[in-house]
Parts: sequence; structure tokens; C-alpha cells
Amino acid sequence: MGKVWLVGAGPGDPDLLTVKAMRVIQQADVILYDRLINQEILEYARPDAELIFVGKLPKHHFVQQDMINLLLVKHAKQDKQVVRLKGGDPFIFGRGGEEAAFVVQHKLEFEVVPGITSGIAAPAYAGIPVTHRDYSASFAIVTGHRKEGVEEEDKWQALAKGIDTLAIYMGVSNLPYIQKQLIRHGKHPETPVAFIHWGTTETQHTVTATLETMTETAREENVLNPSMIVIGEVVRLRDELQWFEESAKERHLDAVIL
Repeated sequence: MGKVWLVGAGPGDPDLLTVKAMRVIQQADVILYDRLINQEILEYARPDAELIFVGKLPKHHFVQQDMINLLLVKHAKQDKQVVRLKGGDPFIFGRGGEEAAFVVQHKLEFEVVPGITSGIAAPAYAGIPVTHRDYSASFAIVTGHRKEGVEEEDKWQALAKGIDTLAIYMGVSNLPYIQKQLIRHGKHPETPVAFIHWGTTETQHTVTATLETMTETAREENVLNPSMIVIGEVVRLRDELQWFEESAKERHLDAVIL
């Protein structure tokens, strides 16, 4: 009997892949994988496994979501073990819920293998704890864009005044709007902000700013996707707690010398 596995590949560092995710990948007949996963993870696949790239670029979907859904069902109905491999966690802005519902509609079995999400891992690798007894008792994972027509005023009010730390996914192209809404609804303009590009990977790069300067700083520093945006007082701890980027540079230099 075929089965679909919705698997989180983690935020980029292949060592953060879970043991269960690795085992499922090793057993898969078909793997549909995203743009943001670390390619090293695909080395766990069987030599005879079919690998299908279904990655999406911002504002350009290489394979549309409807086609991905159909591919999952098509292969599972052929009695294959099908892995849908996603960066981070499949149920955090990964459309895994939609894919699971489509599989259920076709009376097929599925299972979710959670993954470490970048909203937690990228800040940790940048030396930013998303919660801290002195700075942050609440933490929210937020998308940088929402469906058109959704009423947002109450939501921005809650995010600006009710949450200590915000981890914003897919927000680089929408910075002026995010900045405006948070300040308008009461977030202090001097609140520190961090942009973490390709978090947890050897090319991770972090840029800091304030809420008031975030859009200008991102433009000056050429901040690009994929970048996690962290907004909150915990960003101030980065100067003291950063541990990964300097060691990554040293490892890169050692590799070049060797």
C-alpha cells in the first residue's frame, strides 16, 4: 500500500535532520524535494529512488502546488513510499496541511515527520535566544505576507503590543509594510532587528538594525531571501552570545588552505 510522508528537512545544516527523517528518506521510492533543502540530505536516498525537484522561487513557482498534490497522490496510488521533503517543518508555512488534506481526500495514508524550523534555529545560530527570562516571555512565528483581503489591524495590534519576540518568515520583500504596521500599532522604533541570511549554513550572514532603520539597512546591506527576520529585545544578546558565524569563517579558511 502506498503512503505519503511529509518530512521536515530542517533549516539548512544537514546535521539538524532528525533520525526519523533520515530513516524515512532511506526507505523512500519517490522524493519530491524543495529548493531550500540542503542537497547533502538527498545522499541518504536509495540509488534507485526517483528524485523530483518541485522547488519554488519567490513570485515564481517552478511547479505549481496543484501539480505537487497530484504527484503525491499519483505515486502513492502506484503503491510507492512517497516523501515530500520540505525545508524546516512541513506544517510551518510549508503548505503541508494542504497536501495532507489532498492525500486524505484520495483515501491514502500519510504521516508527518516534524522538522526543526528556521524561526528557532536561525536565531540560535546567530546567538539570539527567542525567549529569555529578562527580555522575552512570548514568541510568535509570523508570515511576512498574508492572503489579500484578510483583516489585519487586530493582528498587527497583537503582534506589536502583545508579543515580545517576532520571527518573520518570507518578509524581505515586504519590509516597508511590516515596519509601518509595527510602529503604527505601538512597537518602539528602537526595538532591535536581525536579518539572518541562510541561517544554520556555512554561508550564514547576520545584519542588525532597529525597527526604525530596518528597511534602509536591508537595502544598504543587500539583504536577500532566504532571510529570517527577528524583531525583539533578545537581538541585543547577539553581541555576547554569537558563536557560529566566526567559527564557520574559520572552517572555510582552513578548507581553502588545505
